[in-house]
Amino acid sequence: MEETDAGLVRRAQQGDSHAFSTLVERHWSRLVPFARSVVGDADAEDAVQDALVVAWSKLGALAEPAAFRGWVLRILSRLCFRRARFGRRFRSLVGLPEPRDPAPESARQALDVERTLGRLAPRQRAVMHLTVVEGMSDSEIGTVMGIDAASVRSHRRRARERLRQVLAGPAAGGR
Repeated sequence: MEETDAGLVRRAQQGDSHAFSTLVERHWSRLVPFARSVVGDADAEDAVQDALVVAWSKLGALAEPAAFRGWVLRILSRLCFRRARFGRRFRSLVGLPEPRDPAPESARQALDVERTLGRLAPRQRAVMHLTVVEGMSDSEIGTVMGIDAASVRSHRRRARERLRQVLAGPAAGGR
């Protein structure tokens, strides 16, 4: 029978690194897509690793072991927002030339979705990811991101408005 997150957290809080490794393996596949939606593919795994290092070092401060998933997502979201703010000053993908060899249609569509979502602010991307991919409620998202549910709804509304503009094209102000 598989041990619960709470049991693994309690063991890890007592210094059991194997228990923490099990938690990492269990949550990695959900953390990386979230990070990817905020900081992009190139930095996603690094961001998750950095967040897990922070989580390991602060695990003793986690008062409610059953809340591990939300707690680690909150650490990751803060780190991703910092990376997104910092990274914007140094690199921009806008204006890069298209590759000469056309990619298969599915790869082009995935790239278009990534580019489109890349036009959103990092917090808006995070809210959309947690809503659509993770299926979290407004209050759960608020807890993860450290904002209230009304702010979650506001970020989601602005993200949807921006996506409508982008998808409508330049004539509608989507540039």
